[in-house]
Amino acid sequence: MTNALDIELPTIAYEQAEGPAEAHRLIGEARRQGPVALGPHGPEVLTYDLVRTVLRDDRFAMPKGVTLEAQGITSGELWDIVLSGLLSLDGPDHHRQRKLVSKAFTPRAAGRLRNTCADIVAELVYTVCAVGRCDVVAEIARKYPVPVICELLGTRRADWDRLSAWADDIFKLFDWNLAEDEPDIVRAWRALEAYLDAMVAQRRDHLTDDLLSDMMRAEDDGDRLRHDELLTLAATLLMAGTDTTRNQLAAAIEVFCDHPDQWALLGERPELGPQAVEEVMRFSPVIFSTFRIAQVDVELAGHVVPAGTMLIANTAAANRDPAVYPEPDRFDITRTGAAPMLTFGGGVHYCLGAHLARIELAEALTTMARRMPSMRRDGPTVWKSITGISGPATLPVAFESGY
Repeated sequence: MTNALDIELPTIAYEQAEGPAEAHRLIGEARRQGPVALGPHGPEVLTYDLVRTVLRDDRFAMPKGVTLEAQGITSGELWDIVLSGLLSLDGPDHHRQRKLVSKAFTPRAAGRLRNTCADIVAELVYTVCAVGRCDVVAEIARKYPVPVICELLGTRRADWDRLSAWADDIFKLFDWNLAEDEPDIVRAWRALEAYLDAMVAQRRDHLTDDLLSDMMRAEDDGDRLRHDELLTLAATLLMAGTDTTRNQLAAAIEVFCDHPDQWALLGERPELGPQAVEEVMRFSPVIFSTFRIAQVDVELAGHVVPAGTMLIANTAAANRDPAVYPEPDRFDITRTGAAPMLTFGGGVHYCLGAHLARIELAEALTTMARRMPSMRRDGPTVWKSITGISGPATLPVAFESGY
């Protein structure tokens, strides 16, 4: 066995790709050379089996502070904020908080929002149908998940725009530009924290039928979430349920623009909605990778990953591994028997909001396919950087009105 850092690994660099097609091409070229490649931030595992192993093996832990330490930030206000979050926790602390929040944020709770999702997307689609063209990002995807997650938490409708703007700034945390973005992230987080603090104060004596109240009620053998934990978890769920979903919806529509037969099929067979979500998140995810730190020396595919090494689990590469997915570069919403896509992660850090995200995306895609048939590009698509949470920045489309 050889040290993964001491041998000549193939290199991989897809962060500056102009869009997902180029990024997936570069990833595929690297994977054909071997299951491990050296990227700009450390070794990356590229096969389905290795990625799944890294996500589920407790010898790998989420980096403290996510990517802050790798960018030279090991103290200060942003460091303290991120270290208090669920993503930075492992072991008993993580298990305790996740267990408590899971008592409130159940699949059943997410399912209660299905009609809300359908109503919101129908209203957004109705506003653009008379024109027959729109920018999917600005006019539908960006506006869609905010009211859904706000309905879940019980926030006021008048505050949706503010919450959306805070989400934009807070999610800069997952980019590699923290030296410049840190003040905006901290300012947005503190504003959101104060907003949620006021909500918690209002709920103390008047619990209602929403997730925030359910988290306040949640109890396990007499244990409850502390006030600071409640604020951090509520903020995390609000942000995670906003930015990822709106970017993934826009990415999905772009894929369907390139596969009009699949769009027509979804319009004819809305029962394919759940399968369409799985396939589009496999084929065109807006999160390409996640990070782990080796807690001990770990052997992977004949290489030793030394303790303390930051390893990138390239979920986008895993989702197109030809050893697992026949014809992985083919987009097919009728694909059956496929291995679970890994875009939601795995193991103890599997996405808490996966149930809700699937519902939101399925409702949006089936409604749009029915009401916006013959969708096609109506101008160039511009993607944000592939790092962090990516997705189209603009996506102009034209379509026939289905109303």
